[in-house]
Amino acid sequence: MNDNTNNYTDNSFNLYQAYSYTLLLQAETTSFSYAVVHQNRLLVSAQNCDLDELAHPKQLSELLSATYKKVIVGMPATGLTLVPKKLFNENVAADYARFLDVKENEKVFAQALDDENNIIYKTPGYIASAVEKFGFQNTCYTAQGWIQAIAKSYPPNDNLYIEVNKTQVQILYFSGRSIRFYNVFEVGHEDELVYFTSLVAEELRLKPQTTTLVLSGDISLDDNNMKRLGEFFPKIEINGIKILELPGQIPSHKLLALAALSLCGSSEAH
Repeated sequence: MNDNTNNYTDNSFNLYQAYSYTLLLQAETTSFSYAVVHQNRLLVSAQNCDLDELAHPKQLSELLSATYKKVIVGMPATGLTLVPKKLFNENVAADYARFLDVKENEKVFAQALDDENNIIYKTPGYIASAVEKFGFQNTCYTAQGWIQAIAKSYPPNDNLYIEVNKTQVQILYFSGRSIRFYNVFEVGHEDELVYFTSLVAEELRLKPQTTTLVLSGDISLDDNNMKRLGEFFPKIEINGIKILELPGQIPSHKLLALAALSLCGSSEAH
């Protein structure tokens, strides 16, 4: 593993009790993060782990092979589309998937996203192969929990929600409690983050002076991303939603998307 951040192991963690734990896995295109949870309490976590460790576990072999009460795997998307449930028909899901320009080495998933929308997305074949052992029935779109958590917080119409990771930014906007906008953008620099945020705000006719950016993920109050956004959007705050009971040294916004996976998935063990 490499570049691990927010590593944590609680003194009470015991793999012999895995049958009462939930394993959360969040895959990205080049890395993955994991957490083990018991009754809304974080027991173990690590972020930015080497993706090969998920496909061919060595250091994490025992942790990843244990039998858990529940396993939830968040899958990344290299292309996606949202389809209102009232328009969705599984028989024509393949027709929707054609808009994603699916390549031979990609796999397509169609799943419920929230009460109103299904999501059809493609993910790299190597990701699908790495998580298949956990059962595709235990997978969901990586941001499903994050979106659900925000929806439950009664988001105001002047908030733009942003989740930042190493290579992507997710931007979400609600009108009432319904998703009006959601998309994922590849970013490698703070100027690209500002560009896509401004582009979305303009598309939604949100004025920078009155729009609040609510940030989570790989971002801090004093980092370059935050400072650059602040030059264009004067109202910025860290997302304060708390899903799990965390130790004091781990900021909740850093683990929000991973922790929110606990809101998703089936109750089947694997």
